[in-house]
Amino acid sequence: MMAFYFSRLVEIFPFFLKGLWMTSQIAFISLFTCTLLGFVLGILRSGKNKILKWIIGVYVSFVRGTPFVVQIFIVFFILPEWGIQLKAFPAALLAMAIMGSAFICEIVAGGINAISKGQWEAGTASGLTLIQQLRLVIVPQAMKVILPPLVGQYVLLIKDTSVVSVIGVMELTRVGWVTVVRIPEGLMVFSLVGALYFVISYPLILLSNYLERRMAI
Repeated sequence: MMAFYFSRLVEIFPFFLKGLWMTSQIAFISLFTCTLLGFVLGILRSGKNKILKWIIGVYVSFVRGTPFVVQIFIVFFILPEWGIQLKAFPAALLAMAIMGSAFICEIVAGGINAISKGQWEAGTASGLTLIQQLRLVIVPQAMKVILPPLVGQYVLLIKDTSVVSVIGVMELTRVGWVTVVRIPEGLMVFSLVGALYFVISYPLILLSNYLERRMAI
């Protein structure tokens, strides 16, 4: 019987590869957009504008205080009520960008705030503009604090791609559920799903561990 299920699994393995490709697209597009947005928000959150800091703080608190699945439902089901209709794939990317950028914002703001005021004062005394201070002095030093947790956050974001299956995106987890209907051997199917997630995330886990050792303060 196991041989029969295994042969069926091999037969539909290309279906899993399509799910893996979809998961990879969502993951790596999201990592790019989350990083970009997270750095912008983090820099603003560590700045002196109290109104911006408060607005970003509310945004971060809302995202961190609500389940990711609820955020996906808001994007996919509530936005159409306001005239913004998104298909499942772009809705998944938007939800991932909202969720991931909030967490990366906190990581970036924490790294920038860890830099002593003396570094800012030295940049000002050298005649650098605010942008030049950030680009040439502050951010390069802050990256030592930012990089290890940032890579760790990437691993969490990759795993969170499984949640977008609730709106019908045919990524790995969704492929697993569909397959279980055809092959009632859940342990085997989801072991394969887990192994494929591991293939994507393990290099980042190794990188995160390496950076933590390399940049330990």
